[in-house]
Amino acid sequence: METRFTILLIEIGIAVTVQAFVLIGILIAVRKSTTRMTNIAEEMQKRAIPTLENVQKLVEFARPRVETAVENLTQASDTVRAQVHKLDMTVNDFVDRAKIQVVRADDLVTRTLDRVETTTEVVNHTVITPVRSIAGIVSAVGTGLGVFFRRSRTSGNGSHSEEMFI
Repeated sequence: METRFTILLIEIGIAVTVQAFVLIGILIAVRKSTTRMTNIAEEMQKRAIPTLENVQKLVEFARPRVETAVENLTQASDTVRAQVHKLDMTVNDFVDRAKIQVVRADDLVTRTLDRVETTTEVVNHTVITPVRSIAGIVSAVGTGLGVFFRRSRTSGNGSHSEEMFI
């Protein structure tokens, strides 16, 4: 049993020694990685810090200009909005006035056409009808005179019966 115990102790000693070497290897690898990471971090810091400083300066330089531009755009937007509102009111007023003028023009044309029609009827009744009557009378008188003068000519010639025959 002692041999077994001795073998067990030797096995445990070998295992502990292997573990110690493994841990020493891990420690060495971690130190190398830490050193490499530290170098990378330092290099990144060397490169990044000037860039960040330049960005900071650029932001500080551009900030007032950007704020001024935003204020100007805000004012321009307000001005445009006010002008569009005025234009909208003006256009609406113009359209309303144009509608009123169209209604007035329509009324004017309608009244004018009614007056022309009434005037035409009055002229027709007061002028043309009497002129037709006078024309009829003149035509009747002319026909009567024509017949009268034809009779006078035919009674002297004796050919009146010939004319009656036709």
